[in-house]
Amino acid sequence: MYMDNNWNPVQGEELTGFLDQINPIGDKYNVSPTTTRVEWRSLPFYDQVALIRVKDPAWTPKNLFIYYLTDQGNLFWLNGTSPPIHEVNAKAPVKITDENVLDYLRFFCFFVRGEEGPFLIAESMEDTYVPKQLDDKTRMVIEGTVREASCEGKDGENWMCDAVVYYSNALFIANFAVQPSGMIEMLDDEPIAADLPIKIDAPVS
Repeated sequence: MYMDNNWNPVQGEELTGFLDQINPIGDKYNVSPTTTRVEWRSLPFYDQVALIRVKDPAWTPKNLFIYYLTDQGNLFWLNGTSPPIHEVNAKAPVKITDENVLDYLRFFCFFVRGEEGPFLIAESMEDTYVPKQLDDKTRMVIEGTVREASCEGKDGENWMCDAVVYYSNALFIANFAVQPSGMIEMLDDEPIAADLPIKIDAPVS
């Protein structure tokens, strides 16, 4: 997943200042300069907005990452709902192009969640969040299904994209319309594999 690279550590006074700003996260998760790791990276579809991720070994569940968008010092917690992203998209504004539309689709589907978690765009067995501890049959099903997301061009203003989505314990092929404003509509989805024995486990709140 493209979001696994290009992270830069936040250290020293910047780290302390940032943690003071967010502690405690959602009145639930404590952070401390001695244990909490904070990193940031730029995103191709924003000029001034960075993505920040926060991790602390004391948190439960152990694999929890907290993510923020930061826009000129304002923080927007990506808590699994769409309003923070739409707010930043309107303000920043978001700049979607032929080159970055798939990055945006991956980002949006990971952070805007249903009751069962992210709509993971599943492109490779190497993707961070595609489960690795699998029985042979499940591995064959997933391996035979995942493929790179693609953009089929534009229909009027909107980009038309296809991707394999791993949601809850099912895989399906989905068609998306991505609007220049950053709104995404899932036009169609065709189930490929349901009732898999393992779900995507990637908590963000």
